[in-house]
Amino acid sequence: MLVVHAIFPIDPDSHDEALDRITSLAEQSRNENGVIDYRVATDVEDSNVFRFFEQYEDEAAFEAHAETDHFQEFEKALPDLLAGEPEVMKFDVADASSVEL
Repeated sequence: MLVVHAIFPIDPDSHDEALDRITSLAEQSRNENGVIDYRVATDVEDSNVFRFFEQYEDEAAFEAHAETDHFQEFEKALPDLLAGEPEVMKFDVADASSVEL
């Protein structure tokens, strides 16, 4: 499994547009083959920071996601929405299990 955690600091003046674009991207991405889960949340300390949590079956599914029209459209609009440098981390996970709280 491949896990991606991305952090996007959004310009406050672009917040509403970014939220619309991110909502659409997440909805469409969850319907892709090979996507296990695709969620986006706002940071509790800064509502202009969006955190993406993505899970893919494998690298091929992640690469296919990057080639979709909805991702390409989001990526093209992103520079005008950002207030800083995004951070993107990719993790290759061999095993995962639930943790009981």
